[in-house]
Amino acid sequence: MTGTALLSWKDRPARRAVLDFVERTCGDGPDAVPVGERIAVFDNDGTLWCEKPMPIQLDFIIRRLVEMGEEQPDLRDRQPWKASHEKDYGWFGRVMDEHYAGNDADLGVLAAGVLSAHGGISVEAFEEQADHFLRTAQHPGLGRPYLQCVYAPMVELIGHLQANEFSCYIASGGGRDFMRPISQDTYGIPRERVIGSSTSFSYSGDEHGGTITRKPEADYLDDGPEKPVRIWNRTGRRPLLAAGNSNGDVPMLEFTQHADKPTLRLLVLHDDAEREFAYTRGAETALRRAEAEGWTVVSIENDWTTVFPA
Repeated sequence: MTGTALLSWKDRPARRAVLDFVERTCGDGPDAVPVGERIAVFDNDGTLWCEKPMPIQLDFIIRRLVEMGEEQPDLRDRQPWKASHEKDYGWFGRVMDEHYAGNDADLGVLAAGVLSAHGGISVEAFEEQADHFLRTAQHPGLGRPYLQCVYAPMVELIGHLQANEFSCYIASGGGRDFMRPISQDTYGIPRERVIGSSTSFSYSGDEHGGTITRKPEADYLDDGPEKPVRIWNRTGRRPLLAAGNSNGDVPMLEFTQHADKPTLRLLVLHDDAEREFAYTRGAETALRRAEAEGWTVVSIENDWTTVFPA
């Protein structure tokens, strides 16, 4: 086993569980796993970077919905343009809370607006907009650039795994193409290892190499039961390690199970109101499963000496 110890992790059970897992899978003992089978998957929002008071991508989308409402004032009478124009961010939060509680009555309304926000533009144009936003916008409450709202201990964990020849993937409910521009710089995870939600696309050929255009319709939402499916589609393997923070991550954590290999399932607990945010809404089922099945709960307050990069 190689790599730097988890310096931002306190010497508590969560850190010891990680180090023991890596020692077993990458050492010389009977539980050692071949390099090609060392797969780790991470949710993004709330697991690798801050998701409150709203997911970072939602801020990106709301700004576009506001622009659309200015261009077409009639849209302001409809959701989600109405909530965006009126700065009623609680509406978005209620839709997502209801989704995680199993009620998707308004999710389709939100999805229709989200998909139309960047429909009809090329994949390159979307990436340029996302990249610019992520590298310039600031978190509204923490007063930090968004790319400084990643969790330093989780970046250390990814680095430690990669130093021991794990292939790390992001498996997020957020947009795959929103995260790709910054995944290498921010997490050390190459863009081709980003698994996330996606729109549909169309291609038109021309003498300049053709254009792939985003269509205002969903291809898939990489959340809940879809996460294991997308992980399998991309990797062809069950992960050895998975990390999440919400009910939507439970199927991914379930899927990370082997009869003959070590596994580690991490659940990030947001319980530090002073340094970040304290909340469990949307994670109730995950926390019950963690307690019942022995998943490793990572307390931000108790397990991390620091939360964000200096």
